[in-house]
Amino acid sequence: MPERTDHPAGDQAGTATQVFVDHRELVFAIVYNMLGSVADTEDVLQETWLSWTGRTAHAQADRIDNPRAYLVRIAVNHALARRAAIARRRETYVGPWLPEPLLDEAAPDESAERAVRSESVSMALLVVLESLTPLERAVFVLHEVFGYAHTEIANVLDRSPAAVRQLAHRARAHVHARRPRYRAHPRVRQEATERFVRASLGGDIVALMEILAPDVTVWADGGGKAAAGLRPVRGRDKAARLLAGYATRRGSGLDIRYRRVNGDDSAVVFDGDAPYAVMVMDLTPDGEQISDVFIVTNPDKLTHVRRDVGTTAEEVSA
Repeated sequence: MPERTDHPAGDQAGTATQVFVDHRELVFAIVYNMLGSVADTEDVLQETWLSWTGRTAHAQADRIDNPRAYLVRIAVNHALARRAAIARRRETYVGPWLPEPLLDEAAPDESAERAVRSESVSMALLVVLESLTPLERAVFVLHEVFGYAHTEIANVLDRSPAAVRQLAHRARAHVHARRPRYRAHPRVRQEATERFVRASLGGDIVALMEILAPDVTVWADGGGKAAAGLRPVRGRDKAARLLAGYATRRGSGLDIRYRRVNGDDSAVVFDGDAPYAVMVMDLTPDGEQISDVFIVTNPDKLTHVRRDVGTTAEEVSA
């Protein structure tokens, strides 16, 4: 094996690459929770990589005392800059906008590597976070989800700790006003998801009326590229009729697989080999009924969905 001094540039590049790989999943999770888009997150990671290698190429890597903090700072600021582009796209978006589903596809040999990605917050909470300012959202994600201290966040955002604490207070108050802290037990969520899928794709109006909360809201994101309403549908009667309508496609070969999406039990619907929809349900605080249904049918947001993973509806019923 050659001595390190024989190839200093190569060794330095290799070290820089390994440092980035070691922290990639953490950076991905933070940025995704700030943006709600897998595609934009991957772009931000590419920008972060270029910034990181640009720094290390100038032989300054040894001066970075905390590479993890440095990478997070770069990524968060790139993500904040990208929020402006996302906001412009939203101005012309057709119908309700939902975050891009993040599916848990961890294999046994990479479960440790992807453990950090499970920190992604639920679809329902991501929808609430969309109503925060970009800085409030960054502070909320770093503090509430990843446990960063206000002083650490101040260094990341180049703000004073007092300013960060104020942002954190506003964000937390806003989120908690719209999103109860209580979350139903995973088994309760799984059972509710399976009941909902059987009722909606089976066209069972009576069963849907039982499981849907009176003030349920159905959010369908087709982006103008797939069947979806232009506005959220509110109220149990309207929602039940809308959802039962999906049953008309059941005979055309829809295949339902149960997966974890943004940490919650959900249903992924395939039409042949192509992903047709991702359906995520949010429960009332008592866990008895469904308060929100999030349906993503925009094909641009389903490009990461694979058919060969997950439990089928037939396997669940067996």
